[in-house]
Formats: sequence, structure tokens, C-alpha cells
Amino acid sequence: MTPSKPMRTRIKFCGLTRERDVADAVAAGADALGFVLWPGSRRHVDADRLAALSAGVPAFVTRVGLFVDASPELVQKASRYLDLLQFHGDETPSFCAQFDRPWIKALRMRDDLDLHAAAAAYSGAQALLLDAYRPGVPGGTGETFDWSRIPASLEKPVILAGGLSAENVAGAIERVRPFAVDVSGGVEAEPGCKDPRLLSAFAAAVAQADRRRLS
Repeated sequence: MTPSKPMRTRIKFCGLTRERDVADAVAAGADALGFVLWPGSRRHVDADRLAALSAGVPAFVTRVGLFVDASPELVQKASRYLDLLQFHGDETPSFCAQFDRPWIKALRMRDDLDLHAAAAAYSGAQALLLDAYRPGVPGGTGETFDWSRIPASLEKPVILAGGLSAENVAGAIERVRPFAVDVSGGVEAEPGCKDPRLLSAFAAAVAQADRRRLS
């Protein structure tokens, strides 16, 4: 059964590395905060840094850990500070499901990707996060992809990522009607350092798009 459309588009700010950015993202209206546990990222935090950052996240804001083909030991260690796991590599469904936490699967939009087949394969996921594809880069490319490739009948909630900013997120919401939008580089002054003005502008653009859609 196709999930019902949300009344409000949820917002995930990803790639947080500083306490001040956690506070600014929450103040801007974040529904979820993403912490990158992949050492290859410029926004990487380790499990100990994650513990410090997650301590500043209030109730009702979801703490999300992003992993790329991580060891089970790392996922297990980090999960005590997380509410939701995000797998961004080549993890199997059984790998994703073993940690006693809800999880989402990120998919890079390769030309040959069958989203219906992926949704069936990762049926235990809470949602699918769809991101741009660049060979050898598991995410954070800052690039968009062809949103028309997302079928309206997809049997999983969609979290739309890839090159979003305050300038284009309203159009993305109108086109895709995702459950949530995910942004990292589009709200940064530099990698890993969020700009509070851009955080607020992004959240305002999402709210404006929702008002138009629901009016």
C-alpha cells in the first residue's frame, strides 16, 4: 500500500559537527539531525564526538547516524546515542536490521536503479533516502538528480537529498512531494560548519512550499 502523503514536509539537517550548529538547527525547526560516522567525509565525527553532540539534542528531535559500510562494532557503539540509523553504502537488508534501531536506506540514483525493486529488497527500512549518484562518492555531492525518476507509487516514504538549498527546495517539494528533505552543504558556510541564516532560510522555504501545497 502506498504511504499517505504527509501533512508537513519533515526537515533533516545533516553533517553536524559543532554544538552551536546543533542548537541553531534545532532553533530553525529541524525534525532530525544527521551525524556522519564515515571517516571519508569532511563532516566526520567519531563515536565519542557523537556522544557530546547528541547530548545537546532535545526530545522530539531525531538523532540520525550516517554509516557507509561500517563495521558492526562501530554501528553498535554509536547507536546508543542515536534514534535512527542511516545506511549509505552497500549494506544488505539483514545487516541494516541487526542493531535494534529503526533504520533508513540511502540509494544513489544510478541510471540502472530500479526503485520498486529496492523498496521491496529493503522492506524493513522506515524510508528510502534518495541522493545523487557520482561514482566512488557515497553521498554529499551537492548535486541534484532528475526528480522525475521517482515514481509516485513507490511503496516507501521518500527522503529527498542531493543538492538542495533554500533556492530549490520549494520546487523539489512541489515536484516530488517527499516525506522529508535532507540538506547538508546547502546550509553551510564551509564543510561541517552550518550557517544559521541558511538553516532558517531553508526551513522557511519548506514551510512556504507546504503552505502553498496545502492551501
